[in-house]
Amino acid sequence: MSSGCARVRRVGLFGGTHGNELSGVLLVRHWQQDGAEIQRAGVQVKPFLTNPRAVERCTRYIDCDLNRVFDPESLGRPVVEDIPYEVRRAQEINHIFGPKGSDDAYDLIFDLHNTTSNMGGTIILENSRDDFTIQMVHYIKNALAPEPCPALLIEHPSLKYATTRSVAKHPVGVEVGPQPQGVARADVLDKMRKIVKHGLDFVQLFNEGKEFPPCTIEVFKIMEKVDYPRNKNGEIIAIIHPQLQDQDWQPLKNGDPQFLTLDGEVIPYQGDSTVYPTFINEAAYYEKKQAFVKTEKIKLTAKHLRLSVSEQGTS
Repeated sequence: MSSGCARVRRVGLFGGTHGNELSGVLLVRHWQQDGAEIQRAGVQVKPFLTNPRAVERCTRYIDCDLNRVFDPESLGRPVVEDIPYEVRRAQEINHIFGPKGSDDAYDLIFDLHNTTSNMGGTIILENSRDDFTIQMVHYIKNALAPEPCPALLIEHPSLKYATTRSVAKHPVGVEVGPQPQGVARADVLDKMRKIVKHGLDFVQLFNEGKEFPPCTIEVFKIMEKVDYPRNKNGEIIAIIHPQLQDQDWQPLKNGDPQFLTLDGEVIPYQGDSTVYPTFINEAAYYEKKQAFVKTEKIKLTAKHLRLSVSEQGTS
């Protein structure tokens, strides 16, 4: 089977969705001044600062998380005086890059994020059936090898993210760490830059008519979020165990240390199957009551990919 896909004409590069994640902020500002490295023939590539007020204050958000309000209710909410800043901003972004779910939406958006967790250079996918993004991840992984490039699939029946990038036909998150909030590390910025470069190279090759044979990639599929142990007042009473800290993507088996109470008691992981935690001890997720995310390893397969026949020979 072959998957014919429309030419990619418009690509968004989002930075500053969270205003204290500085790699994307710095890269977007640089590309807005000098976009030579992101230009590709026949493609409009638009670097865009998504949450400028939060960037100015170097905080995650002003009123609410911009990366969680691209749902129909928020995007359709009447603009009144007391509307949260990020909801109003989401509507503006949807107007420029969407409308979400329409033929007029941008073809591809890379949303650039940092994490305080030891996740390395991670690509986040939202759709297990999107042949184009699976093929692109396969290409990026091969281009970066032997440097690992984990892929996280956040498709889930009950966990709805409503991300900023979801306005695009093909949404891709780029999550690179570890990096403290409000700090820029050269090695982390370089990893992010390389992922974007290889992604744009893939777009150019695809648009030029290169065909990509069927491929399979390994991804970590989100299972559930795990909270910290708490007392009856909702206060945290145990922290991530030292043996779990910084072990993103590593197997966590039944009986392995998971949390450590302030009294020194080890709380082990209890589960029938081996899981692969990520976003371990992410600073931004304390407010979301999330110590880490449990994932499982699965394979995603993409069909043979090529430019659709109607698009060949056009530019």
